[in-house]
Amino acid sequence: MADDSGNQPPVPDGLPVLGNTLDFIRSPMSFIGKLPKHGDVVRCEFPMIRAVALFHPEDIRTVLLADQQTYRRWNFDQLRKMGGYDFAPEGLAFTEGEKWRNQRRHLQSMFGLDRLHGYADTMVEHTERVLKQWEDGAEIALNHAFSELSLAVLTHSLFDFDMRERGEPIIRATETLNDRAQLGGRNAVEFLLPSWIPTPGHARYREAMDDFDTVVDELITERRANPVGYDDLLARMLATESDSDYTMSDAEIHDQMLAFLFAGHETTATTLTFTWLLLSTHPEKRKRLDAEIEDVLGGAPPSPERLDALTYTEQVIKEALRLYPPAAMLFRKNLTETEIGGHTVPANSTILLPQFVVHTDERWYDDPQTFRPERWDSRRERPEYAYFPFGGGGHHCIGMRFAMMELKHVIPIIAQRVDFELLSTPDPAVQMEMTLQPTEDIRARVTKRSSRY
Repeated sequence: MADDSGNQPPVPDGLPVLGNTLDFIRSPMSFIGKLPKHGDVVRCEFPMIRAVALFHPEDIRTVLLADQQTYRRWNFDQLRKMGGYDFAPEGLAFTEGEKWRNQRRHLQSMFGLDRLHGYADTMVEHTERVLKQWEDGAEIALNHAFSELSLAVLTHSLFDFDMRERGEPIIRATETLNDRAQLGGRNAVEFLLPSWIPTPGHARYREAMDDFDTVVDELITERRANPVGYDDLLARMLATESDSDYTMSDAEIHDQMLAFLFAGHETTATTLTFTWLLLSTHPEKRKRLDAEIEDVLGGAPPSPERLDALTYTEQVIKEALRLYPPAAMLFRKNLTETEIGGHTVPANSTILLPQFVVHTDERWYDDPQTFRPERWDSRRERPEYAYFPFGGGGHHCIGMRFAMMELKHVIPIIAQRVDFELLSTPDPAVQMEMTLQPTEDIRARVTKRSSRY
C-alpha cells in the first residue's frame, strides 16, 4: 500500500494500531526480505517505533558515511537492557561522540598490520590444538565447535589467557545473549515484557551474564596484579595516560572486554560455520580450495607472508560473508528530518540496512542465491555498498582485519586436516539474533585427512 502523503516512503499493508508488528514477529527475515517489492526506501509501521528500510547501495553509503550530527548508530537501549542486565554500555559498540573517538583511537593500534602479523603463530597453534581434539568419525555441531575454536584463538591472541580455564561461562553467556536477542518468535514477546517480571528467560539471561561478568572481572584483577610481560589488547586498555594517549575507566575496560569476547569470537564462528556448510555441499569448490592450499602452502601452515597468494581462499570467505553476513542487518538513527532516495524521512527514525537482502540483490549479483566464490574474480562493477559485511564509514568493524586474517589462517588448516560429511540439511533456516544463526545445529561427521599434517 503506497503512502501518497507528500513524498513519504511507501509502507506495506498492516493491521490497525499494530501495523506490521505481527508479520515482523512471525518471521523478521521473511518480512524484511519482501520489502524491496515496494521500493528501495520502505517505511515499516510498528507501535512506538518509526522504521525505514534502505535497499539501494547509494542510500546505504550516504547513511554510513554521514557525520554523527546527521546519523548515529541506533544503540539498542532496550535490547541492551533486556532482562535487567545492561550489556556493555561503556563499550565501543555503544558509546558516542568524543568518548567513542577516544576509545576507537586508543584501541585501533592493536589492529594494525604489524600487530596482526604477530598474532599469526597463536592463530595456527590454537587451531591445530583444537582440531587434534576432534576424533576421526565423530559427529559434531559445526556451530558449537567453531564457537569454541574461534574463542580459543581470540582469547590467546588479544587477551593472552587460556580459554580452557574460563571458556564455559563465556560460551554459555554468548549462546544466552544470542537467544535473548532473537528478533522474532517467542523471545520477541518476552523481550517486550518489563525486566522485573520474573520470566525463566530473564532469569537464565541474568545468571549467564553475571557469570560472564565474574570471568571478565577476574581477568582484569589478575592482570592489574601482574602486568609485566604482556603486550596484548588488555594491556593496552589498562595503560594510563603516562604511557598512552588515553586512560580508560574500569567500567570502559570491563565493557570493552565483554564486547570483544562476545562479538570477536561469535562473528568469526558464524562465518566458519556457514563457510564449511557451503564447501561441504559444493565439492567442486572444496576441490579448488584444496588445490590452492596445496599449491601455496605445500602442507605447511599459513603465514602472513603467504596470505596474499591465497586468492581463492579469500574469495570463498567473501562469498560466505555475502550469503551469510554475521550482522545480517545494521541500524542507524537520523537526528534530523532527511531526504533519502527522494523520500522524506522524519527525524529520529530507525534506519534499517539489511545486508542479507542487499547482498543477494540480482541488480548487483548474477545468480545471487548461488555459492560462486569465483564471482569475486570478475571485473563486474557494482556499487561499493552492495557488499558491506563489516559495516562502513567511521563505525566499520574495528576487528575487520583481525577477522579476515584469522579466517585466512584457520580455513586452510581445517582444509588440510579434515573433511566434513554434512548430516544436516544443506539449506538450513536461519534467524537474526545478535549474529546470524542457524535455527538448528548444523551437524557433520569429521574425517581426519592424511597423517602428513
